Amino acid sequence: MKRFAGFHFLSWNIVSLLFIICTALDTISKDSPIKDGHTIVSADGYFELGFFSPGNSMNRYVGIWYKKISNAQKVVWVANRSNPLNDTSGILIVSEKGILLLNGTEGIIWSTNSSTSLRNPVAQLLDTGNLVLKDGTDLNPKNYAWQSFDYPGSTLLPGMKVGRNLVTGLNWTLTSWRSSDDPSPGEYMHRVDTSGYPQYFLMEGPVIKYNTGPWNGRSFTGGPNLKPNPYYTFEFVMNDKEICYKYELINSSLPTWVVLSPAGLIQRLLWIERTNSWFLYSTGQMDNCDRYALCGQFGKCNINDSPPCDCLRGFKPKYQQEWDAADWSNGCVRRTPLECGTSDRFQKYSGVKLPDTRHSWFDNTIGLEECQRLCLENCSCVAYSNLVVRNGGSGCLLWFNQLIDIREYAQLDQYLYVRMAASEISSNHIGKTTKAAIAIVSTVSAIILLGFISWSAMRRKKRKRAGQERKDEMELPLFDLMSITIATENFSSDNILGEGGFGPVYRGKLSAGPEIAVKKLAKHSGQGLEELKNEIVLISKLQHRNLVKLLGCCLEGEERMLVYEYMPNNSLDFFFFDESRKGQLLWENRFQIAMGISRGLLYLHQDSRLRIIHRDLKTSNILLDSELNPKISDFGLARIFGGDQIEEKTKRVIGTYGYMSPEYAVDGKFSVKSDVFSLGVLLLEIVSGKKNRTFQHSDHHHSLLGHAWLLWNEGKALELMDGCLKESFVESQVLRCIHVGLLCVQKLTVDRPTTASVVFMLSHEEVALPQPKEPGFFIERNAFETDDSNEKRCLTDNVLTLTILDPR
Repeated sequence: MKRFAGFHFLSWNIVSLLFIICTALDTISKDSPIKDGHTIVSADGYFELGFFSPGNSMNRYVGIWYKKISNAQKVVWVANRSNPLNDTSGILIVSEKGILLLNGTEGIIWSTNSSTSLRNPVAQLLDTGNLVLKDGTDLNPKNYAWQSFDYPGSTLLPGMKVGRNLVTGLNWTLTSWRSSDDPSPGEYMHRVDTSGYPQYFLMEGPVIKYNTGPWNGRSFTGGPNLKPNPYYTFEFVMNDKEICYKYELINSSLPTWVVLSPAGLIQRLLWIERTNSWFLYSTGQMDNCDRYALCGQFGKCNINDSPPCDCLRGFKPKYQQEWDAADWSNGCVRRTPLECGTSDRFQKYSGVKLPDTRHSWFDNTIGLEECQRLCLENCSCVAYSNLVVRNGGSGCLLWFNQLIDIREYAQLDQYLYVRMAASEISSNHIGKTTKAAIAIVSTVSAIILLGFISWSAMRRKKRKRAGQERKDEMELPLFDLMSITIATENFSSDNILGEGGFGPVYRGKLSAGPEIAVKKLAKHSGQGLEELKNEIVLISKLQHRNLVKLLGCCLEGEERMLVYEYMPNNSLDFFFFDESRKGQLLWENRFQIAMGISRGLLYLHQDSRLRIIHRDLKTSNILLDSELNPKISDFGLARIFGGDQIEEKTKRVIGTYGYMSPEYAVDGKFSVKSDVFSLGVLLLEIVSGKKNRTFQHSDHHHSLLGHAWLLWNEGKALELMDGCLKESFVESQVLRCIHVGLLCVQKLTVDRPTTASVVFMLSHEEVALPQPKEPGFFIERNAFETDDSNEKRCLTDNVLTLTILDPR
């Protein structure tokens, strides 16, 4: 907690009287120094200037912070960042030399070093948070001798600029604090680069960590989420006087500010009056593809692909072995060299972040056609684009020698034209020879296709079993019943691994192959061919290290079976809910399991070719391999969403008590946010080692979610932790898992984070998290309702009835 100086330190003497008078005017004059313990407040009361000590440090600094907002003082500017006071003898004065910070021996600790001579120098804290040095009552900003807005720290306030003053040579840069308790300059700097077309770099020392991409008239191409909003306006200015980005508040009663955190994250925070706290509105670096030059030269990054890196069309990995080992830093090279003439063509890419522009040239006055001509005339030119995308596009931007830091954004209206050898690209100018070749190929293809159709028709007639036809449709290896019977020792009861809503699962060993897990559809199962087919179709198209691998199926006669890779460590519930085994999972294992489940769900929701809603995420459906890596299983209830689909409603509600979200259980509505709710339950179960549904407490009848919520509000969240973790837990990780879990199980879907946000929040401890709201199903139960020894799925024709099923 920072210790802020306040008025209660004043002593009633002549100096204090002068100070009170100057405070009313928000100024410091030659006759009214500020001593340590004194402050001045800006006109509207939002900001305060004074001395402070961060954390438990003995160092003292002069800073500006939010004053009007109660319980939320945030230091937004520090004068003597690199040279703190080590006692309480500091005095801030104004003289002919500017604003000076003196220590007890009147040695200068910090000064404005203003070169302008003022007859009546006065320093004033404006209601924008800008500390200015001016002459008397002169209010013209152009005449300021010095202002703090010209020397940003880690925070960008409304009206402040990041960029370069081309007249004075000032660089407006953001520099992180060294730590949350140390305002001295840290490792990270956010600055403009003007060696080509302007762009902004986040630097860690000399290393580029993140690039915003160039401005396209609407936003930075590497930040498509920067859009018009009801909170602030923004603009990028580039003229003969300055190059800068700045923003202004639309409503001054809704403060927002941008900070470069000690961990190197560019974050925007909004003040929420209702919760009396700062809310993390956005983060500049959104995902792995925001790592600068992740895919090397002529590579492109797509966060929805796995792996995310790929070469541009017509290019290949420079070093294939390194590329296959997930080292993409050396990038790609051309398959076919350029001819260096007008015969070269251009491949058009849509929805992309434009490459690093340090080796670029631009002109605002010419259009795209002239831009292409200029590129073709220069052998070093490798790509071109419009400068501005508004009103059909205008201006010209050329790149030379290489293209670095390209990524795909589906929502970005931006085109990039990459130069290619004519032989590598389809052209609209096709000659007669090419047309003839295409005609021949088309004819041959048609013959082959007709032959294939005839062959397929004959093959279908010969099929004797419907199961064989279904197997071909699902594109999976077909296991014969005899092989499965032998592998499972005639489905011996000794080989049963468990039983779910689908039926029993058997362990088996193929005669010439690996160990397998066979899921056999039971005749009494509430699921049938539809669920089986759904699981086959879905999981056969999914590949991720945190998803169980489906090896094949058996559809012989009346038998319906799925064959999976064998997981030697069973499932999560095998460990968590057994007192004799739960101690085997140390906190390190549990946290990695939480991360793995989150990444697997992120793949289903965002990174796979299909958007999958699992609908039955629970501990028994999380399997563990030999190294305790988690793998999501059981896709019988999963559903595919279209690209723009947000939600779906069903009358056929199927799920598991304790994991279903309120909107799904009550109204049959499901979405990615209903999976997020289930993920939140899992996170809280991983921390506590207790099952949500059967949780019991002597003081109340809440579920695990309700108990976690009560502890959180009492400031006792750590008491939720499983007792067997006391020797292995990491407190910050445990608290973050609880915090994120509570965010996931909030009652309203709009309040829950996305899966991408969950992964980001769990893996970045330095990111500030919003306060959670009341969880779903936060109601006390009758004591008998917790007796749920046989957890059941519920299938209804309308909606789920929240009653306890008779375990008999």
